[in-house]
Amino acid sequence: MRAFRSLAEVPADLGRSVVTIGNFDGVHAGHREILRRVAEIGRERGLVPVVLTFDPHPARVLAPAKAPRLITTVAQRLRRIAAEGITETLLLPFSLELAQLTPEEFVRSVLVETLHVALVLVGADFRFGHRQAGDLTTLRALGVKYGFEVESAGAILRRGERVSSTGIRAMVEAGRASLACRTMGEPFALEGPVVKGHGIGSKQTVPTLNLAPENDLLPANGVYVTRTRDLDPVAAREWRSITNVGHRPTFDGQELSFETFLLDPFDGNAPQRIEVQFLKFVREERKFGSPETLRAQILRDVRLARRLHARLARLPRHGV
Repeated sequence: MRAFRSLAEVPADLGRSVVTIGNFDGVHAGHREILRRVAEIGRERGLVPVVLTFDPHPARVLAPAKAPRLITTVAQRLRRIAAEGITETLLLPFSLELAQLTPEEFVRSVLVETLHVALVLVGADFRFGHRQAGDLTTLRALGVKYGFEVESAGAILRRGERVSSTGIRAMVEAGRASLACRTMGEPFALEGPVVKGHGIGSKQTVPTLNLAPENDLLPANGVYVTRTRDLDPVAAREWRSITNVGHRPTFDGQELSFETFLLDPFDGNAPQRIEVQFLKFVREERKFGSPETLRAQILRDVRLARRLHARLARLPRHGV
């Protein structure tokens, strides 16, 4: 998938397109339905499937105090969009200047003149333009004027409730990893570089990889069954794992740490950048009387994690 980071980067010969617009934070199950529909329309009608999204999140520019903690990094968002069959993404820098565009100015300059839109697919509550003055009715009227179609996507429900990024944030912050996984369609994940730890694990408990996450949103403190991926595209390695998020109270730690123990050995060098996918909450972090007692608990956690991973191996991979 090609990712363009400004209007100027979009090639003039892009071709007629089918476009969906949104923040797509988390790329959850509702987003995936829309993305798959865009890809399907592209195949059926010979249109280029395009996602128009924003960086930074508009709230960070317009109302920083109310801006949400984002579920995914930009890199994660782009990978997950590409996985649904989208071939082009315009990651438009959101600015005060962009926010000042009227609905018609936005449609004309971005959708018509740059993306050569033939069809726009958005949710029923889509709003756009200065002070969010434009809605679905506005978009349909502009479609008539500029020669493109508009299709509305219905709300995606799970157990009778609407799927939303706001709801997923609450799940992650409460440690409800399994529910977040089902709602997103794949696990919530942290990614970033592997950094040097305090050396305590290798000497007194068990050796771990220490992650410095680049995500805004962080899970609740505790122990989780996880899956860890090497983000080196050449290595493409993956391991079953268990991860502790917390402050290492047994050792009177102060800084929040993300320590992952791999259940499988790795061949070659240790990974430099990893993604840790959170599958299931195991227990709260707590202070133990000694490193030996903590080590015994970690080994019990590892046995539990092995059993869960064995069950997961018998299920379809997508969504777990």
